[in-house]
Amino acid sequence: MLISPPVHLRLRAVCALAALAAAAALLGAQQPPASQGAARQRARGNPKDTEVWQPEPPIVTPGATDAAPPSDAIVLFDGKNLDEWVSARDKSPARWTVSDGVMTVNKARGVGNIETRRRFRNYQLHIEWKIPENITGADQDRGNSGVFLASTGPGDAGYELQILDSYNNKTYANGQAGSIYKQGIPLANPNRKPGEWQTYEVVWMAPVFNSDGSLKTPANVTVFFNGVLVQNHFELSGETLYIGKPFYKAYDTAPIKLQAHPDPSPPISFRNIWVRELK
Repeated sequence: MLISPPVHLRLRAVCALAALAAAAALLGAQQPPASQGAARQRARGNPKDTEVWQPEPPIVTPGATDAAPPSDAIVLFDGKNLDEWVSARDKSPARWTVSDGVMTVNKARGVGNIETRRRFRNYQLHIEWKIPENITGADQDRGNSGVFLASTGPGDAGYELQILDSYNNKTYANGQAGSIYKQGIPLANPNRKPGEWQTYEVVWMAPVFNSDGSLKTPANVTVFFNGVLVQNHFELSGETLYIGKPFYKAYDTAPIKLQAHPDPSPPISFRNIWVRELK
């Protein structure tokens, strides 16, 4: 004999089935048909259309610190010798002094500027320098030197990033430390006091010349001075000159030059110099 479930159980089952049907209907209303979803995806575009997989950037192992040379750097001075440097005057071996991991300017008559044996075009440069704690003089006669980002001849020919004691030393704005000499006033003065090491991080993009020697694209430079941006993609008007207006003369590649300025103050020092060539 078949016994029907009690009425209250039958009602409970009917309610449960109704609830499931309502939930399914609601879910169906929220989900567009597959064809409609595909159409919307096509209207937005395919994200893979903007994915670029080649060429892959080369792997470069960074140094143990930000100041240490990465794996693709050319070390120009590591505190041991001046093998990467020559006299800017006659290409003879550099005659600055090396002691305790530091290279110091030799201001003796007849020594002069030094420059790299290698020649460069575009690059990233790291260089550290120090004004002596016992520095003397004032204005441009106080710890004067410079990094010539491209040396185009003997003496001070080329494009100079100025070095000077500008911690508490008044001089013309486009001649203080961090300036592109006589052209680019630094955006800030982040100098440390004499006796402390200072750092330049430089990205140099050389000028480009047409086949007839005329200028095609001017040089530009970005400089961080002690971690502070002081030159922001600054466009040069030509070579940096002590007297006169800047001009361009065609060159292909050039050495990096360090200046032995003849001012009477004690000589400055350098350490930890490296460069990464850029295309």
